[in-house]
Amino acid sequence: MIRFPGRGSAFADTHNSALFSCGDELVLIDCPMGAFHIIKKMDLSRYNRISILVTHTHSDHIGGIAMLVDFEYFIGHKEVTVIAPNKEVRSDLKFFLDNLDGCEDGWYNLIDVSELKADWFIEAIPTQHVSGLEGKCYGYLLSDNGERFVYTGDTRTIEPFKPYLEEGTTLYMEISSHKSNVHLYAPDMIGFINEYTAKGIRIYLMHIDDEQMVREMLKGTKTEFAPLLGDTDIKEVWSMTESDNRALEEIYNISDKLYNEMCSNKENDHATLFSYLTELGKTIVGADRASFWKWDKRRGELWTQSATGVDKIVIPDTTGLVGKAMQSGSVIITNDPYSDPAFNQEVDKKTGYITRSVLVLPVADVYGNFIGAFQLINKLPEGSKFNEEEDVHKLSLPALICGIALESETFLEDSHHDKLTKLKNRMGFYNDFSRRFNSYLEDGCDSPLSMFICDIDKFKRVNDTYGHNAGDDVLAFCASLIQGACTEKDSAYRWGGEEFIMIMTDTALEEAVEKAEELRKKVEESDFPADGNTIHCTLSFGVRQFDPSMTIEENISVADGHLYTAKETGRNRVIYQ
Repeated sequence: MIRFPGRGSAFADTHNSALFSCGDELVLIDCPMGAFHIIKKMDLSRYNRISILVTHTHSDHIGGIAMLVDFEYFIGHKEVTVIAPNKEVRSDLKFFLDNLDGCEDGWYNLIDVSELKADWFIEAIPTQHVSGLEGKCYGYLLSDNGERFVYTGDTRTIEPFKPYLEEGTTLYMEISSHKSNVHLYAPDMIGFINEYTAKGIRIYLMHIDDEQMVREMLKGTKTEFAPLLGDTDIKEVWSMTESDNRALEEIYNISDKLYNEMCSNKENDHATLFSYLTELGKTIVGADRASFWKWDKRRGELWTQSATGVDKIVIPDTTGLVGKAMQSGSVIITNDPYSDPAFNQEVDKKTGYITRSVLVLPVADVYGNFIGAFQLINKLPEGSKFNEEEDVHKLSLPALICGIALESETFLEDSHHDKLTKLKNRMGFYNDFSRRFNSYLEDGCDSPLSMFICDIDKFKRVNDTYGHNAGDDVLAFCASLIQGACTEKDSAYRWGGEEFIMIMTDTALEEAVEKAEELRKKVEESDFPADGNTIHCTLSFGVRQFDPSMTIEENISVADGHLYTAKETGRNRVIYQ
């Protein structure tokens, strides 16, 4: 798999460069000085050939080539092949290597793509970057072990690369958080990204000037940051102290971003924290993908709080490797997932992704109850295997922080739910209103918001006749019918006692009345379990379309008045005026 010693732009600490292996050949795409300092710490003895494919001649892309040529000639005793995209760039590279850096002809081999015969090379793609390098900037269509990918290099236009973006192709695309006429500006690329990811193109971002700004600008799109080299790539010569310092620096960076995020005036929740920590776990363990899962015991489900490379996934809590880890309370590692009956292959079948190795670390609260899990997929470099002792040790800190945050979120969520009916309670109602529904009451909002409040008729008689256990059964069963009537646009709440509320977004009064009437009939026709007995109950409804000029409480009061009318005029009816 292609990996990056650095994905930063010209003024970053680690400039953009990429590498992959093809048999006994190591292929670099550009080699700035920062990349050379990292690459020389790799075990290069396992490669018989080293090739450097050049996109253009800016120093943040070729500054380390001469050093690598020297290093391999004197230390590795191998000739490096430098590949130019055309004859003009070849001439510029010749001048640079011979006259500026003093490399001698016998130390390296310089060719252009017209002379290149390699299984990994498909085509050079001319593009536009700065005016001074007109006709000398290229991207590439390449093959990494049979998987096609497009690499833009530096460019100010995505148009030359579109004809090569077939379904299943991976795009490594430069991106910038600052608008200029020489780079792709992130907000301008959102339409392109959404269009091509919908076509099955996987997009990685590189040559990034400010990762935090780009992350915010492209939030909600299906993009990922280009994968960095993992510790295992350089563990032979990179001391543990330096590795630990790198991980610690990453922790500091993420902590700083989180602190600034939480201190901002923006509305925040735990999603941002989970996103950052999932990225941290992926980076310090050295994996292609990572996800953090929540165990929703109320629904018997596991779902991703944060995931790289995929949309939100929801599965039953008894399935998959995550479910296996949660049920057993132990770390699960498989380096042959397709042979493990617990592995869920559906995501791979839908996306074409190939899972080679999986690590799942269950996460507990302070009482030792398992509440979530960290999952890492595909240890890097390709072919590497997860090691329980080493990788769990590295993952423990982000997993611990995620566990604390998840426990806090679970506690908050529990305080917003009614234990008997499993519906959200009045506190949950007001929390949802402040976060989700208030926008419907703002001036200029064209989408209607409606509600009904309903009450179980003669509920006191149920308690008096059958007992409070029977009353609890009736409340729980009635809540299940109300919840079952909810669509994605609806939210149900236990308002208190035997009263329930449903909020319906993008729903006018007539539709709300129709939904209330359907539910009224459903309840009337249902057999209610009541502590060993079967009884029949009815509901009375008061329906209201929210008036933006009135407060929440005033709108509810109007609906409550309609409910009172329904109760006073015979019950088991829907009143809306």
